Amino acid sequence: MNKMAQSMIAVYVQTDGSMVEPTSLQLITKARAIANGQRVVALLPTSDADQTVATVKQYGPDEILVLADDRFAAATDTEIADGLYQVVEQVQPNSMLIPATVVGRSVAPRLQAKLQTGLTADCLDVYFDGDTLVQVKPTYGDDIMCEIICADRRPQMATVRPNVFQAEPAQAATQVTNVDFEFHPEAHIKMEKPTPIISSSANISDASVVIALGRGADNPQLIEKAQKLAARLGGMVGVSRPLTDHAEFGHESQIGQSGQSIAPDLLINFGISGATQYLVGIENAKTIVSVNTDPDAPIFTKSDYAYVGDANDFMDALLSSTRV
Repeated sequence: MNKMAQSMIAVYVQTDGSMVEPTSLQLITKARAIANGQRVVALLPTSDADQTVATVKQYGPDEILVLADDRFAAATDTEIADGLYQVVEQVQPNSMLIPATVVGRSVAPRLQAKLQTGLTADCLDVYFDGDTLVQVKPTYGDDIMCEIICADRRPQMATVRPNVFQAEPAQAATQVTNVDFEFHPEAHIKMEKPTPIISSSANISDASVVIALGRGADNPQLIEKAQKLAARLGGMVGVSRPLTDHAEFGHESQIGQSGQSIAPDLLINFGISGATQYLVGIENAKTIVSVNTDPDAPIFTKSDYAYVGDANDFMDALLSSTRV
């Protein structure tokens, strides 16, 4: 697609049946904030148009382009990308934002390849300089923020991490348009499609309660207790970078600039000092409780409640008070 693109920001809205993935709504809010006169258009492949359109309208896009087909309930990432490609070719947006979820990270490069344009993955911020989308992400060991542009091709594409922006409902005269496209089933025999990760029970970026462990809580007994506490509170265990070497943790459990951005109602930190890279990932947490033996730990400056002392003792007290 050449530079004769429309003054439009397109947002891919990820769905699972009647559910809308929260990052999609966060990106609609961000697109509205940076639009500067551009139209914000939601691209909605869905098997339940009535429910998903009602949800998306609450966040005020100028238009929702609905790709309605029952087969999207079990569509592969390639089939989703193909449907989006047909619509993007019709409307030719200037830029396109995609959630950096499991599904979004798979759909985005497939769509990019069809469009023959650029793609920046896992952005922490986006903004416009004129009609150029500046895409901001960490690089060089997370110590430097890099600003990337796509100078010659359109649409300018970026995937954006969950929870770096907040979704805010907005009143708007949203137009809803059912677009023409052809659902092209993949020709080969398809493996069973994994369920898109949307629920908080499967994705730490959507968890309402997070028990976070750092270097000061790096021992098997505390890890086991943290998992038990998270289960009792209906939450998940996350870690700072040093603990990603453990077999039970990985990148999907890592909190911070090079991992996941989280926005739980309750975050309890054990043995986390509060490096800048970690603090970036918890900016949108609502209530933060931190436990550390160092009274000068930087994590305390970002905490609503602080306990200077032994993480194991504090964990035992919490487990005792939440015994069922």
